[in-house]
Amino acid sequence: MLSLLSSMRALAVRQQTGEALRCLHLTAVTDAARKGTREKARKKKVKVEVKKVGFIPHNQRDKKINVKRADKHVDDSWKQVSKDDVYVGRYYRWPVYTVAEAIQCHRETHHPSMYNVPNAPLNLEIELNMQGEKANRFVDNFQRMAMIPHKFDHGEDRKIIVFTKGQEEITEARDAGASLVGGVELIKDITNGELLLSDYQYIIAHPNILAELVALRGLMKRKFPNPKSETLGTNLAEMIVKFSNGISYSASKDEYQQNFGLITASVGTLDMDAQHLEENIRFLLQDVNTVRPKRDGRFITRVLLKSPPSSEQLKIDPFVYVSELYDKSTAKVKKDSKKPEEPVEAEEKAAAAMSN
Repeated sequence: MLSLLSSMRALAVRQQTGEALRCLHLTAVTDAARKGTREKARKKKVKVEVKKVGFIPHNQRDKKINVKRADKHVDDSWKQVSKDDVYVGRYYRWPVYTVAEAIQCHRETHHPSMYNVPNAPLNLEIELNMQGEKANRFVDNFQRMAMIPHKFDHGEDRKIIVFTKGQEEITEARDAGASLVGGVELIKDITNGELLLSDYQYIIAHPNILAELVALRGLMKRKFPNPKSETLGTNLAEMIVKFSNGISYSASKDEYQQNFGLITASVGTLDMDAQHLEENIRFLLQDVNTVRPKRDGRFITRVLLKSPPSSEQLKIDPFVYVSELYDKSTAKVKKDSKKPEEPVEAEEKAAAAMSN
């Protein structure tokens, strides 16, 4: 009888402890389950965008595929020169024309009997070798304004605002054709919001107002006048004529071939004098050549003359107007000529500081 009671007591105690343990265990399970369901719900809310990819063979999956692209620098010097007027172009060298011959060819294709666009624009396409001084360095993309001797209708709206002090400078800027000229009062109008700088494409300034112009640096940002962009200087008339009539061009590197750059710019119209067009081309090529890196080899590799709507492109020789290779001797001469000017400028600055 006693043994039966003791066994019943033990069984009751076991049941109580088991239930307690079971309760503890179940609470942990329910928490983990809740946590898991919450995470699953969150994942369901996030939309996974599946990018569509073309068919890839099984032996090339999970590998970086290197696409072989053709070199954009065209070198046909190894090809033979055609001895006939009619030939398959890809088997022979490109014929090289003079500028006068190329203009005449475009005029013939734009004759009223063909395209009938006698005043079509004449575009210059300049191919560049953007390789820098080192093998792993390349020339950065650049944008410049080339001054030309013979202006033409470039089809752009170019408004120029000029900041300067002094009645002589203001008169000079207005006579040169600036859209708006002013000094400290003009700066106050801009800071008060009465005038918008975004209405003007180019900002030019004289060094005598540079201290007051610093207040507009935040509004101007990259358009702030500086000597490198040739928007800050004492010769206001020359700068205004350059930015109102000059050729605006930009050089950009290829996305996949960093050492290849391209410039496309208009140099005039076909109804202009051929000699005037040639002089515009010469000034543009000389301006591009000022950016060339200090290394051996060519910077300008090829120049083509085009005139829409015709798809014809004619190759010209740019090295008639600029040097083909980098000349170290001329660079040294330029450096030596700049050296004696530096102390003179330092003396002028010191004298100005003493006078103030």
